[in-house]
Amino acid sequence: MSQLTTKTYKNQAVTLTAIAACMMMIGAPASAAENNGNNASAPSAIDSSKRVIRLAQPTTANATVNVNTAPLSPQNSINQLPRAAAIPVPAEMAGTTRVFERTPTSATGIDLRSGQLSNIPTPQVQLSDISFVKTVLIPQQISGIDKLDVSLLDDFIEDVSPNARHYPPNFPNRSQRHYTREKIKVLADWIEPYADKPDASYDVLIRAAKLNGMGRNLDLGTDYAIRGGRYVDRAIKVQPESGEANFLYGMMLSEGGGFKEGQKYLDRAVALNYTEAEQSLAQSDLLSDRRSQALDRLRRLEQQMPNDPIIPQQIKLVEDGKFYIWDIPAPDINVKPAG
Repeated sequence: MSQLTTKTYKNQAVTLTAIAACMMMIGAPASAAENNGNNASAPSAIDSSKRVIRLAQPTTANATVNVNTAPLSPQNSINQLPRAAAIPVPAEMAGTTRVFERTPTSATGIDLRSGQLSNIPTPQVQLSDISFVKTVLIPQQISGIDKLDVSLLDDFIEDVSPNARHYPPNFPNRSQRHYTREKIKVLADWIEPYADKPDASYDVLIRAAKLNGMGRNLDLGTDYAIRGGRYVDRAIKVQPESGEANFLYGMMLSEGGGFKEGQKYLDRAVALNYTEAEQSLAQSDLLSDRRSQALDRLRRLEQQMPNDPIIPQQIKLVEDGKFYIWDIPAPDINVKPAG
């Protein structure tokens, strides 16, 4: 019977010891909360919009904490208090507390220049030479809904045509001639898969013809001359009444030496009121040893277009015995390297 009683007391002592330990664990956070109750800057779970930044500094080199080091016996486990021993712990960090306040939010976000970032340098950005390129979408096929964005291509063609549209090409410097050649290679390769399709639209074909024609003038190879002629021929078949297509084909043929073959297309372009075709006919007359006819044609054209600054220069070239009416000072351009 005494053994049973002793065993019962031991079980009770163990149980009470576990309960006491649990109560100490539960009571510790509560005490900590009470000790920190005076810290009004500590954010609550409800108000989490504030961020607390503590400037911590060590207050003492060493600190102690009381822990229980003596075992509890079954006889006095209920009334016995734990004895304490001093154990060194890392220094406690203390200091001032500052609550981070959000700066006003503008339409573009938070202004970092105000508030608490006074020591951070503010980047300065300055823009110059701002330009805009008009968006141009063209149909890819004769009949279809697919579109092709040729905005940058059209901007390039418009920029370099006065320099490279006719032979011989004329550029302000060798760098711009080189950059133009390299960019024509890139753009011609880009549009070629669309132009090679059997149902390619007129808009695709005429742009491919212009690029390859300029490539031929810049001595990029016979492939450019062949492709340019093929694309413009297909463009005329799609739109026979296109003054631009007839002019391009006649100009390519006549400036390449096919004066008779090119004249019929140039005459057709003139009939369609394409003014530049008259200048190409004058060039054809000049290269065919018909200087007086070329001069008469240009003078008539000058009367029709008195505000054109190019025609008087071409008349002067013919009067001076020159053979290329497009060999005039080229306008300055700024073609960027192909990237």
